[in-house]
Amino acid sequence: MAVTPARARTLALSLEGASAYPHFERVAFRIPQRTFATLALDGSDMNLMFDLAQQAHFCELAPQAIAPVAGGWGRMGWTRCDLKKIDASTFTLALQAAHARASVPRTRTRSAAVSSPPPARRKTAARKIAPSNAAASQKKPRKPPAKRGASARRAKKSS
Repeated sequence: MAVTPARARTLALSLEGASAYPHFERVAFRIPQRTFATLALDGSDMNLMFDLAQQAHFCELAPQAIAPVAGGWGRMGWTRCDLKKIDASTFTLALQAAHARASVPRTRTRSAAVSSPPPARRKTAARKIAPSNAAASQKKPRKPPAKRGASARRAKKSS
């Protein structure tokens, strides 16, 4: 009934164009376009990338073994599959669905496709233009800074 880590790896690599590479504490499986699955190094689970409809479908199909990854990754479609609790046929279907989704070229999202004005430019401080030599020579000389401390008190007493 359970799928072994070796069997999961073999099935993932048997899909068209699939290759494996290290990814943090996991082994990732990808086709040239993108990653479709990651396998834990201890072999306990495999994360699969679905669209949200596929994610809901597979979570209903095997609720004891398949669930969205916690947090934002799960909201983007990453789904955890417990290899000890899933049967081989459901796992194979899920893996093939993740691979098929990765094979489809990415399209622009609706919000990016909608024509919108370019983003507003940040306001920057006006540049100071260096004065010409004639204007620079007409500047008044700067006063030296006022004395502070003991030397300032001595100067007041003497005057």
